[in-house]
Amino acid sequence: MRVGMTLNYSGGFSETVTGLVDYERAGLDIVYVPEAYSFDAVSQLGYIAARTERLELASGILQLYTRTPSLTAMTAAGLDYVSGGRFTLGIGASGPQVIEGFHGVPYTAPLGHTRELVEICRMVWRRERVEYQGKYYQVPLPADQGTGLGKPLKLINHPVRADIPIVIASIGPKNVELTAEIGNGWQPLFYLPERAADVWGDALAAGKAKRAPELGELDVAPQIPVAMGEDLGALRDAVRPLLALYVGGMGARGKNFYNDLACRYGFEAAAKTVQDLYLDGKKDEAAAALPDELLDGIGLIGPEGRIKERLAALAEAGVTTLNLTPLGNSAAATVPQIERIVELAAGL
Repeated sequence: MRVGMTLNYSGGFSETVTGLVDYERAGLDIVYVPEAYSFDAVSQLGYIAARTERLELASGILQLYTRTPSLTAMTAAGLDYVSGGRFTLGIGASGPQVIEGFHGVPYTAPLGHTRELVEICRMVWRRERVEYQGKYYQVPLPADQGTGLGKPLKLINHPVRADIPIVIASIGPKNVELTAEIGNGWQPLFYLPERAADVWGDALAAGKAKRAPELGELDVAPQIPVAMGEDLGALRDAVRPLLALYVGGMGARGKNFYNDLACRYGFEAAAKTVQDLYLDGKKDEAAAALPDELLDGIGLIGPEGRIKERLAALAEAGVTTLNLTPLGNSAAATVPQIERIVELAAGL
């Protein structure tokens, strides 16, 4: 099981990256750089590539609608080049609040956009002339939609790899099925290993049945909140605001993917309560209403023995890469703690 970490640079980006050298020595395998409506991830990934030697780098995630497929492919090839073949392209649909609210483009047909973007990226990396007439992307642009002067082109540079790994963030059944079919990896959020098979088993099986053999095994890389220490109650409280934000406030009533996931896990009543409280502006009460069972299930929370048990449950459920998100004042982000988690994961 590989161990990765989502970069949290709230204390200063350059300081955080300087610390990554120590994490690299401690055995961290991969670092994910997020891109929501913050600084772009690409410039930061390039900086990290120059400051590290072995650490793998991943976008976590680039949003589908914000770049053309060809630009996404060019960007991934460029990051793979400057890192010496260490880059993984993480992509996802995000949600309508960010895509329409911040970028001003329609949030439509995420499955269709995902499939076509992945196909075009792989064409670019193989240095094929990009001629693609899909439902959502037409390259070159048809003559009746532009000047008529567009012509098929191929990437000028020779990529380091023609098969840059693509990890897709998804939690909906159809999106997970597509991920299992075309992705190199799958990044679910709030992954509860004991109930993962019930929620996603059929979708994963359906996707894998259509999967090309050359893609190999699907890398299962859930994003896992981490709060490590002895005071379990306080550490749960460190995780509550993040989970409440997603279950309660990441979307509208009737259009919240994470609330739907909590319901599918069997926490329907709690999910409704959390959403009602959060959307009424009662964020602290919403966080307090989260069941301990859900918090414990989706995170690595508590003392080392408990962490070891949860790691074993994740491995049993088929997780192959951990994407740790250290939270609170648990010291989970310190190098010794990450080093210990690396050791525990290696022993499974």
